This record gives sequence, C-alpha cells and structure tokens, in this order.
Amino acid sequence: MFGLGTHELIIILFIAFLIFGAKRLPEIGGSLGKAIKEFRRSSKEITEEQKDNIQPGADKAKENKNQKKL
Repeated sequence: MFGLGTHELIIILFIAFLIFGAKRLPEIGGSLGKAIKEFRRSSKEITEEQKDNIQPGADKAKENKNQKKL
C-alpha cells in the first residue's frame, strides 16, 4: 500500500492520534473513507466514458479494414 510498511503506518497513526486526539480520529477516518470511495467511483465513471467514446471509432476502423479486404 503506497510503499509503506507496518512501522511507517504505526508512526503515522501515532502522530495523527497526537495531533487530532482520540475523539476526532474516527470522524476523520470516516471522512477519508468516503472521499476515497467517491474518488474511485468518479474514476471508474470516467474510464467507462472513455471506453464508450473510443469503442465506436474502433468499430469503424475494423469495418473499413474489412471492406478493403473485399
């Protein structure tokens, strides 16, 4: 995961605990999880749109290639 080992993650969590306190960490974790979920969803939508836009052009190219063979 991002090239971080167990020790690095423990240190990061400890520093976050010191900065934000025990009460705010669950809130921050939930917000971060929601943000990551939204980012992945948006990224997936964009990828699907690009595939849909590219696909018709690829189909036309195949048709042209087949017509040239005839």
